[in-house]
Amino acid sequence: MDLDKGKEKFIELWGSLGSQWGVNRTMAQIHALLLVSTNPMSTEEIMESLKISRGNANMNTRSLIDWGLVHKVLKHGERKEYFIAESDMWEVSRKIASERRKRELSPLIDRLNILGDFKASKGNKEEKHFANLVEEITEIAVKSDKFLKKIEKTEQNWFTNALFKFMKK
Repeated sequence: MDLDKGKEKFIELWGSLGSQWGVNRTMAQIHALLLVSTNPMSTEEIMESLKISRGNANMNTRSLIDWGLVHKVLKHGERKEYFIAESDMWEVSRKIASERRKRELSPLIDRLNILGDFKASKGNKEEKHFANLVEEITEIAVKSDKFLKKIEKTEQNWFTNALFKFMKK
């Protein structure tokens, strides 16, 4: 397989994975395109490479900037904006985990806490069952939230070493 075909397949794969991570396909494909590019790319180059509209390219590039996964680059003497992807994959992973935690897990915990006002000790069998269910899900969500917060703050070497130690056991 030649390099161009490999890059194309990677962009397709990253787009599919992005959909599973809660990111739209085009946003993930733009991220992948910028990851595999050795030079900053303009909106026009992104549009041409992925065969997408200007609005789609602009909206998704802005979202990637908001996530901290893409950065603007200014080229001397150019009026166009150029973009590069964050190249440190550990940092990319941390930023994705952070955004997913903020956008999904935190609101879930807030909503579950409202439901948690049910008291398991009161009520009939169905109410107790419901209260226990909400409590268990809340506990898992809170522990997941704490874990993701730790990942956000850790350095790659510490986390990798801890993970390998855990896997050896």
